[in-house]
Amino acid sequence: MNLKTKKKIMPYLFVLPVLILLLIMYGYPLVKSIIMSMQDYKLTSVGDVAFNHFENFKKMFSDTDFLLLLKNSLIYVVISVMVQFFLGLLLALCLKDKFRGRGIYQSIVFLPWAFSSFVVGLMFRWSFNGEYGVVNDILMKLGIIDENVAWLGTPGLSLAVVIIAMIWMGIPFFGIMILAALQSVPEDIYEAADIDGCGMFRKFFSLTLPYIKPTIIMTVLLRTIWIFNSFDLIVIITGGGPVNYSQTLPSYMYSKAFSSYDFGLASAFGVLLIVILGIYATLFLKLSNYEKAGDF
Repeated sequence: MNLKTKKKIMPYLFVLPVLILLLIMYGYPLVKSIIMSMQDYKLTSVGDVAFNHFENFKKMFSDTDFLLLLKNSLIYVVISVMVQFFLGLLLALCLKDKFRGRGIYQSIVFLPWAFSSFVVGLMFRWSFNGEYGVVNDILMKLGIIDENVAWLGTPGLSLAVVIIAMIWMGIPFFGIMILAALQSVPEDIYEAADIDGCGMFRKFFSLTLPYIKPTIIMTVLLRTIWIFNSFDLIVIITGGGPVNYSQTLPSYMYSKAFSSYDFGLASAFGVLLIVILGIYATLFLKLSNYEKAGDF
């Protein structure tokens, strides 16, 4: 092997261990999930596993709650991401300039991001409890309600509680990412804008947003994928109830896998999630012109 060939192969040898690790950690489970989605795979009858082709997908799409699950997933993701983004952007703008006690304030407002989903879920489950929850107690003392509200047992309200919990937990992520992007914007462009007589809103939309657009695109993309795939808050706070009105596709997949022990049907839902998120990521990056983001 000559020196020129060695130089061509060398970069691939450096990344080979990482590629092998990725194949083991992600490639094998992915392939296994696709195979299981076409099998009658139930933990209650492991010895009778057999291929049933697309029966799991037929069962999934013919489920009476499938459209409800899809609607809940869209509502859950869209509202959570939009509110998190706007509040996170506002938080970052407030923390951009130095002021006394900024470090303490940052540590407080970023604290929800440090909590585990399990802790956050328990906090909101107890707070919104229909009998002894602190939310009902506060609302009654303020005279807003006359009797206890069954937040977790009422269709519509149960999903709203989960959305509130997700928003509260995810605002710091947008705040941290956007704040870092804002601090990287050169100060001299603002000085030049001030000389030209640009107002606050003109500077924000013409200078600040174009500079932080790549960060916004990636944070929205990643957060959408994370929220769409999340099921822990739903399982902990509502358990998907009442009657699947707070259930989303990932949480329903979890219940089929670990409550009904139907791994074949759960894998079919998993494949569907992969397809949906793959299409979303492709279209989002295409429509947002990510490759040209930040260019002036």
